[in-house]
Amino acid sequence: MTTTAPSDVRPDPPESPGDRSLAEFGYRQELHRSLGRYASFAAGFSFISVLTTVFQFFAFGYAFGGPVFFWTWPAVLVGQLAVAACFAELAARYPISGAIYQWSSRLSNLSFGWFAGWIMVIGQIVVVAAAALALQMVLPAIWSGFQLVGGDPSPISADGAANAAVLGVILLVLTTLVNVVDNRVMSVINRVGVTAEIIGAVLIIVLLLTHSERSPGITFHTGEGSTGLFGALMVGSFMAAYVMIGFDSAGEMSEETHNPRRTAPRTILTALGAAGLLGGLIVLGGLLAAPSLTDGHLGVDGLSYVLTSSLGDGVGRALLADVVVAIAVATLAIQTAACRMLFSMARDNQLPFSRRLAKVNPRTGMPSAPALVVGVLAAALLLLNFASPDAFLAIGTTCIVMLYLAYAMVTGPLLVRRLRGQFTADGTDETGAPLFSLGRWGVPVNVLALLYGLLMTVNLAWPRAEVYDPAGGHWYFQWFTVLFLLVTVGLGCLYRWLRAHRGHTAEVGAPLAVPAESS
Repeated sequence: MTTTAPSDVRPDPPESPGDRSLAEFGYRQELHRSLGRYASFAAGFSFISVLTTVFQFFAFGYAFGGPVFFWTWPAVLVGQLAVAACFAELAARYPISGAIYQWSSRLSNLSFGWFAGWIMVIGQIVVVAAAALALQMVLPAIWSGFQLVGGDPSPISADGAANAAVLGVILLVLTTLVNVVDNRVMSVINRVGVTAEIIGAVLIIVLLLTHSERSPGITFHTGEGSTGLFGALMVGSFMAAYVMIGFDSAGEMSEETHNPRRTAPRTILTALGAAGLLGGLIVLGGLLAAPSLTDGHLGVDGLSYVLTSSLGDGVGRALLADVVVAIAVATLAIQTAACRMLFSMARDNQLPFSRRLAKVNPRTGMPSAPALVVGVLAAALLLLNFASPDAFLAIGTTCIVMLYLAYAMVTGPLLVRRLRGQFTADGTDETGAPLFSLGRWGVPVNVLALLYGLLMTVNLAWPRAEVYDPAGGHWYFQWFTVLFLLVTVGLGCLYRWLRAHRGHTAEVGAPLAVPAESS
């Protein structure tokens, strides 16, 4: 399939409005400002990547919730739209890389913002690895030759888990190279990939709905073996919660975007809105077109089974090839977002080896060291899939909890500012138009965003044995999310204590003031 995308990658003139805006926050323009509106949209949409995550987690949602898990999709979408609306306001006022860290720090204080950034970047690195693993769900279904290890392609088998790690490492090598080369190359790949993903998603929706085997009323059934409607919805919501994250990536790329105060708020909302609409229709189409809801395939093989069995091998494999493109672009986008977070925190001297991590190649406009760090750490995580697929499943689910918690560490301080009357809607964007604002809806939308985020964090982190330790006998898997969060926060506290003990200080927006790398 040949796809095209608007050509909006172009250099900004010297001293653009975006450059001057960045200087107001205490930074100089180092990243190349070359991304237009579609490229900004692509950054957010490709992180969400409905084809990647829906294909990866549809089976999980169906296995636990049955057909009724479909209704978790609109519920999660409403909650995340409230979060996205708050982020859109902040993107208009703080168009800076490292969005979560920067926003939380400026709304509260550096210590609180640092932990928001720390939790976010650890979660992002794990999401990079989890996205790369999704190749195992589709490549062997396209051609058995992609099963390089053993003969069982099931992701939960020993052979499938090992093969997933091999395919994932190969993909990470490629995405790391792209993240080192040039932001224009990265942007072109993102835009073309997102265009292909949208076209593929629309085709999948049309084909699934036209091959329907049952009526939409099936979505009110809980399925066999469910724990009741409430339990089905709570666990089934994991899939929707996993899919609809990363829309803040449009804000992460603000320092590389033309007119970011105007562009980023709109692309944050449109990326989530488009992904929410397409993803919901794909989930519905999969439930309606599945040959059987009771033969066990839907809860194990998911949408790959639906496409190949309902549409035929030829059409199904062609559409799965489009999913492969979506997975590759999603992995690239998530890695890019993690790189910008590392760069932003290092620029404020807030990480070990900050001077190296904050260095930008003047020719490419890319921070190369963060790309290598994220790529290596994500590849190392994939090795866990060789030893224990259950361990990586626990880590993969935990990373979503971390992103939700980091989001709440932004919406919480923002609500406090609103209630104190310290958050202003004043200001204009680069074109002279008023900044994006929720106006009188700011407080109720912010309350919804915070409550939703906290409740979903608790839901995701709740130590359910059937989710985190399905085989039984490993209490540490069941409590893995809680333990992982405690270890992450504990390591963060230790690092900050060591910094303070050595007399290292820095503030948001302050240039690096140490003569050598911090450690």
